[in-house]
Amino acid sequence: MAVTNYDLLIVGGGIVGASLAGAVARNGARVLVLESESRFRDRVRGEAIMPWGVAEARALGIYEVLVSAGAVPITYWDSYQGADRTGHRNLVNTTPLKEHILACYHPYMQESLLQWAQDGGASVWRGARARSLDTGDGNREKVTVVADVEGRSESMSARMVVGADGRGSAVRSWAGFQVNKDPDRNLVAGLLLENVDLSEDAAHAWLQADLGYFVFHWPQANGMARAYLCTSPGSGSRLSGAGDFPRFIEGCAAAGVPAGVYSQAKAAGPLATFDGAGTWVENAYQQGVALIGDAASNSDPTWGQGLAMALRDVRVLSQALADHEDWAAAGNSYSEKRSQYRDVIRTVEDWQSTVLMNTGPQAGALREKVLPSWSADRSRHPDTFIAGPGPALDEAARRRFFGED
Repeated sequence: MAVTNYDLLIVGGGIVGASLAGAVARNGARVLVLESESRFRDRVRGEAIMPWGVAEARALGIYEVLVSAGAVPITYWDSYQGADRTGHRNLVNTTPLKEHILACYHPYMQESLLQWAQDGGASVWRGARARSLDTGDGNREKVTVVADVEGRSESMSARMVVGADGRGSAVRSWAGFQVNKDPDRNLVAGLLLENVDLSEDAAHAWLQADLGYFVFHWPQANGMARAYLCTSPGSGSRLSGAGDFPRFIEGCAAAGVPAGVYSQAKAAGPLATFDGAGTWVENAYQQGVALIGDAASNSDPTWGQGLAMALRDVRVLSQALADHEDWAAAGNSYSEKRSQYRDVIRTVEDWQSTVLMNTGPQAGALREKVLPSWSADRSRHPDTFIAGPGPALDEAARRRFFGED
């Protein structure tokens, strides 16, 4: 069994792992990516990068890579009440970042970024499945990973191992990170569609708060679009497989989507539902192991922050590794910064769900108080989901959000 030494070993070659590999390899480090899939396939997951994430993509040098992969710039945010458009926000003109949304088919992004990583000098092993990790209880400078590669067992060591292996991260478990979990939150059903009658320069959103239904529609290239039906825990059910396609369309109609929008639509991919309840670790680095993206924390996908936050993880960690000769210090620096912006995102998601997704008389009474206060003073509602997380939110910010001041 051969032993190979690297500076950085990344488990998971998706968008976040590939972006980190390319960024760090371009700084001269020896980087290896272990990716278990030989070919990326369509699965239900986030495909829209919010404007603050687009700014992160530019900073990392991957914006043009994403556009070449078919990412579509979305300039407008359109809100509806039934057939009536109630908002038409130009994101480029109304945000400090002057950025749009990018939406792209997930496998295309993965393949393009993995190639970008290789072009930058990273080694990539496809069909390589990590099986174990040994930190040596922090008593040595290297972390060891054992993986199955083309039918043989390989042992590799690195100054730092990064878990970029998603919500169910094996790296997180092997390294002994303590995982926290939110109580049940929203359910999010997603489906790739074709033949949709909607403009392609806008993200489209329908909210039926009294029912706890929210629909997001993200245009993609070649006439495709990804639709998400978000429901509060007590008002929806898990949709999965081709047989539930009619129920998905019915749910969209209940949220207010006009019948003509999806009347000719066809499913172009799998239908699946996943939980909005977040999981997170307090510290994203310990004993030579760092976690990024959903392995470190997954936000409620109802609010579309996952990819933007993952790209910030990549920028912050790659910059820390470039700035510190001591990579343990780099890992701790990354973890501290990540905790701050993670907490802001989680807080706003929780507040937003409380106002817009909860159902019942008490929730309705809350909306009757809060929504008019937002209309009268837009600054009460932080623009976090579009512009990105700012400073920590205190009790005064909470009281303003809920109209309690």
